[in-house]
Amino acid sequence: MTTRGESGIAVFLGGVVPPSDPEERMAEQIGGLLAAAGFSLLHGGYNGMMEAAARGAAAKGGTVAALTLAGKRTEWGEFNKYVTEATHLKTLGARLDHYFEHADVVVAMGGGVGTLHELAAALYYAGNIRRLPVWITGSAALNLLSFLRQEKWLFESPTRPLDFITEIPTTPDFTEALSGLSISGDGDAA
Repeated sequence: MTTRGESGIAVFLGGVVPPSDPEERMAEQIGGLLAAAGFSLLHGGYNGMMEAAARGAAAKGGTVAALTLAGKRTEWGEFNKYVTEATHLKTLGARLDHYFEHADVVVAMGGGVGTLHELAAALYYAGNIRRLPVWITGSAALNLLSFLRQEKWLFESPTRPLDFITEIPTTPDFTEALSGLSISGDGDAA
């Protein structure tokens, strides 16, 4: 079970291969900002963007929790050295449910098909199950979001507003968004 920080749980979605050095540095800064704001970081636990965010969170004394599939640890490798706790679930569906049921905010950056799958699940969950802030940051993820909108894979309708999505192009913009995020007493973002 993941530990709820003072301000809640931030699920970080990012790939094992950083899209660029600047995006990797941004992930580290974001991890630090989240931890400094009292958030526990929950992610896959592996390398690349996840490790960068975890490094930033650990530098600020934050909790870094890994969430992976049971039986995949040997296949996918060891967790990054910043992970302080881990949860292993039997199915991919259980893993995604755990992410979003426990999240107070989802932060998505660039990655591969796994990150794309997680982001699509986050968007569906936030738009249909429970309102949950989904923050898209870094040029790779923002380009993907633009493409999804342009090609009408993601569009707003009267019954499906997209006001849970926040586009965050820079670290200073992330800091500003974080200062405006509040968590209610029951753990839901307001």
